Amino acid sequence: MSVKTLEIDGKAIAIEEGATILQAAKENGISIPTLCHLDGVSDVGACRLCLVEMEGSNKLLPACVTEVAEGMILHTKTPKLQNYQRMTVELLFAEGNHVCAVCVANGNCELQDMAITVGMDHSRFPYRFPDRPVDVSHEQFGIDHNRCILCTRCVRVCDEIEGAHVWDIAQRGEHCFIVSGLHQPWGEVDACTSCGKCVDACPTGAIFRKGSTTGEKERDRAKLEFLVTAREKRQWTR
Repeated sequence: MSVKTLEIDGKAIAIEEGATILQAAKENGISIPTLCHLDGVSDVGACRLCLVEMEGSNKLLPACVTEVAEGMILHTKTPKLQNYQRMTVELLFAEGNHVCAVCVANGNCELQDMAITVGMDHSRFPYRFPDRPVDVSHEQFGIDHNRCILCTRCVRVCDEIEGAHVWDIAQRGEHCFIVSGLHQPWGEVDACTSCGKCVDACPTGAIFRKGSTTGEKERDRAKLEFLVTAREKRQWTR
């Protein structure tokens, strides 16, 4: 396989053809913010936090789904990008109902961590306070759509790792939401294996184990590490 040479934030990089900009950056110690990316499953560019600037182009490129090319000169920490990243996180808080003080993931939430990373301490946008349901029909788990950021990590983990495809996206635009089965209550979806991978993959408190209270959601880090290689090694365990 051929090797591509490029430059990220002034650092010369050589990486195999077919790698993404995000992979190139991570392998060379360059941090790019992400929320929808999860090692071990495919990337979809849902959160748009990993945008980078490329010299010679007016477009901002999503690093997780853009392959490296010979001679690229990329920038990841320009004032323009930092403004976009903060604005994106502010919009995520404004369009949902993220009440951290009573969330099961409080203190262990990637959205909270990202707010700190981009320097957000308030949202400049009016809160929309959408009327979203909570589904606790499953025996072990629940989903609170108020906390969902539509990263689709649960969809991809369930499909690509567990092979159950319980989750999907319904509707379009601002009306999008995560749907279980054929828009059935989660507890009525026969395809669900109750593996809990979606719980561990969820970056917020949207999908949780029943019985958890404020700040009690803790992800199984060993399981997330397992997801990195599960598909390649065909380790289809629960």
